[in-house]
Amino acid sequence: MKNTIIIFLCGLLLVSCKQSITDKDISKINGYWEIKKVELPDGTKKDYKVNETIDFFKVEENKGFRQKVMPQFDGTYKTNNISETIAISNENGTYFINYSTTYGKWKEEIIEIKDSVLIVKNKDKLEYNYKRFQPFSLK
Repeated sequence: MKNTIIIFLCGLLLVSCKQSITDKDISKINGYWEIKKVELPDGTKKDYKVNETIDFFKVEENKGFRQKVMPQFDGTYKTNNISETIAISNENGTYFINYSTTYGKWKEEIIEIKDSVLIVKNKDKLEYNYKRFQPFSLK
């Protein structure tokens, strides 16, 4: 009985720790993000020490785009000018980023969003952990 109560309390604590995302939080997605790690459904983690490309998000009124960019040593970014159209949706209190290109559509659940942390999960249960990109310059 004692173990059951402890397990229940631990489960309750884990559920209550999940960030409650609001409409106001969505603007935090704007800017440059780099993947820190990817967590697979079995708990395996793949860490990314160096990223040649980073993701740039621009969202206004829940619509916008995501574009891959390559940071340069002079503080600028190179891009191939290909972007994905995105729309943010709220489905019963769960927020999603809905992507669209001429080749397909998909969505990712927003698990956490803070000033320096973005975590999203795709349909394959891969969890992408981003950190806010810190630009560098050799100028």
